[in-house]
Parts: sequence; C-alpha cells; structure tokens
Amino acid sequence: MTQASQTYAYLRPSAVHRTAGGGTLSLQTSGGATPAGQKTHPRFFHGFLARPQVAAAGLLCVADVAAVRYYQPQRPALIDPVVTGNGDRLRFESFSGCCGVYARLDMLGDALDGDDIGHGTTNVDVNNPLREALTRVGPTDPLLLEVGPDELAVTTFDGPVVEKKVPLPDRWLRGFAETQVVASGFDLRAELSAVEAVRFLRSLPRPGASRGASRGTRWVVPAGRSLRASARPVPGAVCLPGPERLSALTRVLRHATGLRIHGPAVTAGSSLAASAWEVRLPGMRLTLTLTLAPDTSRGFSGEGGVLDALAAEESAEDAELVSVLLAWDPAVDIADLAAQSGLTPRRVRAALTRLGTAGRIGYDVAEAAHFHRELPYDTGRAERHNPRLRAAHALVEADAVRLDGELATVTVDGHVHRVRLSEGRLTCTCRWWAEYRGGRGPCKHALAVRIVRRAGSHRMTAAAQNTTATSARAT
Repeated sequence: MTQASQTYAYLRPSAVHRTAGGGTLSLQTSGGATPAGQKTHPRFFHGFLARPQVAAAGLLCVADVAAVRYYQPQRPALIDPVVTGNGDRLRFESFSGCCGVYARLDMLGDALDGDDIGHGTTNVDVNNPLREALTRVGPTDPLLLEVGPDELAVTTFDGPVVEKKVPLPDRWLRGFAETQVVASGFDLRAELSAVEAVRFLRSLPRPGASRGASRGTRWVVPAGRSLRASARPVPGAVCLPGPERLSALTRVLRHATGLRIHGPAVTAGSSLAASAWEVRLPGMRLTLTLTLAPDTSRGFSGEGGVLDALAAEESAEDAELVSVLLAWDPAVDIADLAAQSGLTPRRVRAALTRLGTAGRIGYDVAEAAHFHRELPYDTGRAERHNPRLRAAHALVEADAVRLDGELATVTVDGHVHRVRLSEGRLTCTCRWWAEYRGGRGPCKHALAVRIVRRAGSHRMTAAAQNTTATSARAT
C-alpha cells in the first residue's frame, strides 16, 4: 500500500489544566491553513464550553475512532483528529485506521461562549493523558477551551516541540474524498427520541462479539417511535453494516437528545449501502458514517464515487475556479457558487468532488450541505494513486477503446469487454461490474470509455465553434 508520512509538530502536548476555579482544555495545533495563509500553530478559539462534560465525551468519541482499526484491530491507528473553524462552529473529524468509519463532532455556536470562532483547518494533538483527563470532566466543572496557542506563547516559545511522525495510507486520504460523495446522496430516513436511541444502540453487539452477532442486523426499518431489524432491504430501510462499529457512540448516550439516521433510497432489490448515524447533543452533533460493507476490511477509499469527476477533463480547471470562491463556509451553496463562477451546478458539484480528493470539501448530512476545510495534502495525489483511474488512462493511451453509438468495445490483453450506455449509466461485461453492479463506482473499462466520449464531445464542440467563427469572418 502506498503511503505518505505526515509529521505533526506541537508546542506542547494537549492537556486539561486544573485550577481552583475550574480548568482549561488546551488543544495544541500543528500546521494549518487560515485566511491569512499557512500558520505553524493556528489559533481558532478561546472561551468557555457551555456543556463541558458533553464536549469532553464527544471529543473522546472522535478520538476513539481515530485510534482504532475495526479491521486488523491489533494494529492501533495513530492519526490525530482534524479541527476546522467555520466562523460559527468548530468541527472535529477523524477516520478509523481501517478507513471504514468517519466521525465528526460539530460544536455549534450554543456550545461555545467566548471569542469569535476562527477560520481554517489544522490537526490537534490527542494523547493518552488527555484522554484520561477528559473522562474525569464533570457536568458542572467550568472548562475553558483553547484551540491553538496564543501569539505570545508562539513567539516566546524556545523549547523542544512535540513531534509525531505517522504514515498516511492513500486509502485514508481517499476516504475524505469518498465520504463526502457517498453522504451527499443520503436523506433523513428515521428519527428517534433519546430514550429509543439509547435502547436501540445498547442492543447492538460490541467489538469483539462473535462473527454471527456482528452480522446479525443488516437492515433496520422505522417502526413507530423505534426501529426493527429486517433480514432484507425494503423501502424505507437503512443498511447497518458492521453494527459493532457504532459502539463508539456509547460515550455520549447519556447526553443524547435524539438520534437521526441518514441513508440512500432503498428498494426491495437494493444492495448494501452506507449510512450515517447522527446523535443530537446539547449545542452539538456527533455523526458516525459507516462504509457500506459488513466486511470491515472495505473502507470508504475503495468506493469509487469520485472517479467520474476525476475523469472529467474540465473539472480540474473548474476546481481551481471554485476553490478561489470558498471561504471556510459552514454550508457551501452550490447555486451561489454556480452564479459566481458561471458554471452549471453539475460542473460545480464535479469541481467540489475534485477538491474533496485533497480533503478540501466535506459534507454535513444534518444540513444537507457541503462545507469547506483545508488539509495539507496534494490535490492531485488521489488521482495519481487511484489504480482504476490510472488503468483507465492507460487504456485510452493504448487506443484500446472503440466507440460504436451507445456501445463501446475495450480490448485488454486480447480480452474484449463491452461497455454500453443505458439511461445515462455505463454497464460493462467485466468481472468487476458483475460483482459490484456499479456499487463501488465505475470499472476501469467504463472510465476509459467515458474519457474517450468526453474527449470526442469536446473536439466536436471546438470544431463547431471554429466553423461558426470562420463563417462570421467570411460574412
């Protein structure tokens, strides 16, 4: 597996500092983007937490996900969570080491009482002493939150920094891109009260449960004020892949005010699907998004939802244009971006998807909107290291694609694959399509055909424009 290394450098470890009048939760930051440019130790907030115990539990949940692998659990994950300041909220995000679970804690304005919330994105140090200290935060303990050191601390600091050098697998980086594509197709499917939410979540198997127990519930269906298990997909159902992966939510159950469940539309013939589980908390939201297979070795990085956008030649230029218009907005308005950029909404969405491959775009199911963040990753890395996209470009370069109306032929090492356009969707005769039926994005043959079709369409458009220009000059 291809990996990059990321070095986090903190002035000091994050910690909870106790005083006679309460305490301070000091979260140290390492390198991040802000409206003023890159900063070594950005500062996003200084003020009190309205619900310190709830906030501590939510942060622990995000840290729990960052520190675990549901697949190969004996190998701990070491990637620090990400925090983004969106001006009106703080978002703390993490992925499990296996890239199968995405966690996000949104601290909204009602949860924060202090200075203005800054704009930008950085990593925050989460260490074992901090985790232990967060478990001891009480419900009435006044707790000051500092996200990043103040300027005086930065300018006067002359001691050794705390460094963490961790591997960043490509599948982890691609997970940020795939998650926002998958989640943008979700709608609200069920809503439970706090009591029903606690009852349902506590009935699920825990990590380490028997294989049969972890796979016992594949689908859940709204039933009155609660949920019931279903052995098969039915209209209105939500897929619950690997239910033991929701165990991280137990940290916050006693503070929950409700549970909202999001997923794609399901019919009787639907295949497995991803889902998002949003716990409502006082002034906050905690969301876990689960990748769609009960096989926990399959993470978001393999879903292929970004490939169509990456294969579109115009999306690279569109992404550069749209990126200039982003401003760490808590909710990205696609119609507004289309009006400002002069692009169609479809091209804006493709541009956002491409920006998502560098972790610059996320998706909030609670508000059904994208949001802006900036991660220190190369925008083109996901494209260069995606095996299906690389293979598709290789097929195009080898002149392996032949078009014949709605049918295309792709020849690979003497084997012929038929790709057909039907109702706007490309199907293929290859084994990949037979196994996944498009559930993990297009195969390399379909991608190659799409690239060739788009290139031909652009040539025809350019030729038509040249003919029009020539006629005008002649006139």
